[in-house]
Amino acid sequence: MPVAEGAVTDLFGRPLFFSLYDWFLEHGSVYKLAFGPKAFVVVSDPIVARHILRENAFCYDKCSERTIFKLEELIERGEHAEKYTIVDLEAEFSNLALDIIGLGVFNFDFDSVTKESPVIKAVYGTLFEAEHRSTFYIPYWNLPLTRWIVPRQRKFHSDLKVINDCLDSLIKNAKETRQEADVEKLQQRDYSSLKDASLLRFLVDMRGADVDDRQLRDDLMTMLIAGHETTAAVLTWSVFLLAQNPTKMRKAQAEVDSVLNNGTINVDQLKKLEYIRLIIVEALRLYPQPPLLIRRALRPDKLPGGYNGPKEGYEIPAGTDIFLSIYNLHRSPYFWDRPDEFEPERFSVPKMDESIEGWAGFDPDRSPGAMYPNEIIADFAFLPFGGGPRKCVGDQFALLESTVALALLLRKFDVELRGSPDEVEMVTGATIHTKSGCACAVPQRYGCSAGNKKHTGINASMQTARVSKASYSYSLVLIRS
Repeated sequence: MPVAEGAVTDLFGRPLFFSLYDWFLEHGSVYKLAFGPKAFVVVSDPIVARHILRENAFCYDKCSERTIFKLEELIERGEHAEKYTIVDLEAEFSNLALDIIGLGVFNFDFDSVTKESPVIKAVYGTLFEAEHRSTFYIPYWNLPLTRWIVPRQRKFHSDLKVINDCLDSLIKNAKETRQEADVEKLQQRDYSSLKDASLLRFLVDMRGADVDDRQLRDDLMTMLIAGHETTAAVLTWSVFLLAQNPTKMRKAQAEVDSVLNNGTINVDQLKKLEYIRLIIVEALRLYPQPPLLIRRALRPDKLPGGYNGPKEGYEIPAGTDIFLSIYNLHRSPYFWDRPDEFEPERFSVPKMDESIEGWAGFDPDRSPGAMYPNEIIADFAFLPFGGGPRKCVGDQFALLESTVALALLLRKFDVELRGSPDEVEMVTGATIHTKSGCACAVPQRYGCSAGNKKHTGINASMQTARVSKASYSYSLVLIRS
């Protein structure tokens, strides 16, 4: 197996996945990365990824209108005669994603779009620490007293307390309002018709009054952190890419105008927003969330050689740490034409390459009924949410809410970057996001007056709740099926 020698300094100064991509081009799709005494196997090949994530999976451990209303108010109060406002859209999308997760998962309104939320800061802090711990070669945080002595560990535990206190309060309320019922009746309950429908309500009902609060809190924390951060990042990079491609933005807006003629969104209309959905998945291809998947071999295994690798494959011992570099996989010149270009249309066109033994190519018809391209369609060359039995269970929720939010934004506004795209630097927590935000000018589109309050105020809050719960209910249907 090729070996890439890394210096500790390679972990600093720029995102790790950039260095992994450079070594991928130099050493190939499967290589060993050594940082002093610590070594990882880095995988950037769909054939090997399929082996790890699906075929040998268990060998490895493991309120949209509210934002529109806010932008309209900022424009109304602003000093720009051209009717636009300047905002950090990454921050706005983070607030929006938290509110949607709050309504859909907890039936709780964080209201972070209109006021600062300490939960958002705590979520970002825990994500940065998670990435730090996954890549740092000495687990110093396990040493006695470090949680009190080391500043970043003090901050991490403070962030955890903020999130835990919030979740404990929500769990307590859900348990206190639980209505006892026969398990069979609970399984037949139509949660979409309940006043307080939420995933938390469903979990508390099904697990019973004796549910372990800590286990439930850990499950909900995963949903809160993963669901919030991923959606915010996807929307940020979607807008970032559209702002550099005005022709594609106009095409997307034309589709939104033709589908959302009455200003509301339902599931049937979501199915018609084909180009918007392709924009979302193309943004996920170029800026995958997360850029790395990490696995550890529980027993010895033999990895396939992958494209251009040895046919005999690679023997790895138990305990080997694996980096599945999704960033490399999504930008591999072997599996994607013009991999660095923003081309949403690529997902509508089959791509076959018989010279790549073991890869079935990209075929949009391989997964009938799928609203979004997935790992099956791309035979593991596209892994925005992982694959196999450990695939992210919230993928449909994230995709649906991202589609709704982007469609509603483009219906009312244009988006223009303030400054050069090169000034928007990337950093990573568990996801790829900007270093200093994504400052954009947001002009109103012609004919969309800030004084038109048809979907604002109380109606806006109701619309946010309807969209969130509709997305949540639809996701449950997809999971059940």
